Amino acid sequence: MQLHINRITTLHTRSEHKTLLETMEANGIQAEYHCRDGHCGACRCTLISGEVEYLQAPLAFLNQGEILPCSCKANTDLVIDNVKYEVVKILA
Repeated sequence: MQLHINRITTLHTRSEHKTLLETMEANGIQAEYHCRDGHCGACRCTLISGEVEYLQAPLAFLNQGEILPCSCKANTDLVIDNVKYEVVKILA
């Protein structure tokens, strides 16, 4: 599957069990977050297209069309927007 971020970055996802946040981190993308379980909403972004599945029900308030990458995984190719991130070096 492919993950398109902010119309700039495209990642190829490999694991069905990783959250979107973990997928981004494994590919050198450090997205903004404060928790890893859907409580704070700091990683909130907009789902433009595709389908996600939550591994645990998020407690943070979400507007229509928003997702929390820290607690969901991709079920299809995704296009997400408004992700606050920076690219970091991947250590081998």
